[in-house]
Amino acid sequence: MHNLKEVRKNFESFKESLKKRSVNIDFSKLKDLDKKNREFIQEKENLEKEKKVISKSKDKSLFEKSKKISKEIEEVVDKQNKVKLELDQILSNIPNIPHKDVPIGNDENDNIEISKSGKIPEFDFKPRSHYELGEKLGMLDFDLATKTTGSRFVFVKNKLALLERALSNFMLDTHIKKNGYEEISPPLLASENTMFGTGQLPKFENDQFEVKLNEESGRKFLIPTAEVILTNMVKEKIINQKELPIRFVASTPCFRKEAGSYGKDTKGMIRQHQFYKVELVSIVEQEKCLEELERMTNCATNILDMLELPYRKVILCTGDMGFSAEKTYDIEVWLPSEKKYREISSCSSCSTFQATRMKTRYKNEKKDTLFAGTLNGSGLAIGRSLIAVLENYQKKDGSVEIPKVLRPYMNNLELISTN
Repeated sequence: MHNLKEVRKNFESFKESLKKRSVNIDFSKLKDLDKKNREFIQEKENLEKEKKVISKSKDKSLFEKSKKISKEIEEVVDKQNKVKLELDQILSNIPNIPHKDVPIGNDENDNIEISKSGKIPEFDFKPRSHYELGEKLGMLDFDLATKTTGSRFVFVKNKLALLERALSNFMLDTHIKKNGYEEISPPLLASENTMFGTGQLPKFENDQFEVKLNEESGRKFLIPTAEVILTNMVKEKIINQKELPIRFVASTPCFRKEAGSYGKDTKGMIRQHQFYKVELVSIVEQEKCLEELERMTNCATNILDMLELPYRKVILCTGDMGFSAEKTYDIEVWLPSEKKYREISSCSSCSTFQATRMKTRYKNEKKDTLFAGTLNGSGLAIGRSLIAVLENYQKKDGSVEIPKVLRPYMNNLELISTN
C-alpha cells in the first residue's frame, strides 16, 4: 500500500513509475478522491472549531445552532468515510513501484538472465519426466489423489516421501545453521487482515482457499505461502532497530487455486493446489533491502549448488513481478525432460510496501519512526526440488541416484529403485 502523503508530493513521478508495470489505474480518479477526502476533513475540522467556540461561550441561545452543527459534522463524516473507502480500494489494488534496476517489459519473455551455474547432465537415453519416473517406481500416484481429492493433487509414497522430507530437513538445517534464519512452525490459516498485509487481498482473492470456521471468527484463508504468516509476525509493531535484521524460515504446505492457469502444466507436480515450500522472510532497515535481496538469493542458490543441480538466475521485468515486489530474482532449475529451466525459487524485495499495509515500523538512530523493509524468497520449493532431483539424477533403468548431501537424511540410501 502506498503512503498517500508521499504519492501526493510526487504524483507525476508515481504515475510514470507505475506505467512501467503495465497496470490499468485511473490516476485522475485517485487524485480527485484524494482532493475530496482532504476537503471533507477540512470542512469537518472547521465545523468542530465553530462548535467548540459556541460551547465555550455558554450562550444558551446558541444551543440550536450547536445541534445543527453536530448534525452537519455527522453528514460530512459520512461523506468523508465513503470517499475514503473508495480511495482505499483504489490504493489497495495498486502494485509496488519497481526499482530503477528492474528491466522494463510486459511478461516473462522480457526477463533478463543474470547467470548460469552447474553442469547440465548428458544422457545416453531419452530422459523421462518426473511423473513417468515416479509412476514407474510406484511412488507417485496422481490417479488415487484424483479419486480421493480431485485434480492437481498427488500421493507421494515410500522412498519418494522420504526424499521429500529429506529435502525439507536439509534446507531447514542449512538455512538455520549456516544462514542464520530462525525456524518458525506457524499457523496455516491467515485472517483477512493478515492476507491484506502482504498483498494477497483484495487483488488476488480468486486464487485463495477460504475456510469457513464460524460466523464470529472472521474470514480465514489457507496460506498460499508461509511468507504471509511469517511477514505478519511483525505487523502493527515498532521494532527496536537493534533487533534488525530479523530472519525467519519455515517449511509448510501451501495452498493455491491457481486461478487462470487452467491448461498449464496439467501433468505432474509442477503446478498443484497443495505443495510444500521452505520459505525465507527478512525484516530489515529500509535502505538495506537490496543488500538483503542479494544475500537471500545467494542462500537459495547455495541449496542448488549443494544438491549439484544446474540452474540459472534471472531478474524479472516490470510486467512479470509480483504485486508487492520492487525487485525480484527468479532461480530456475534445469529439467532434462523439458530441455529448459523452470522456476524453483523467487526472491523479492518489497521495500516498505508491505510494512505500510501492516503498520510495521522501527526507530532509526535519529529517533525517526520509519516503515521497515520486507523481503521473501523460496529456499526452495520442495515439490520442484523433488522433480529436479528425479530428472537430473535418473538412470537408464528408471532408478534415481540420491544426491550425496541428502544421503545422511535418508538413512545413507544411495539409490531409489523398484528393487
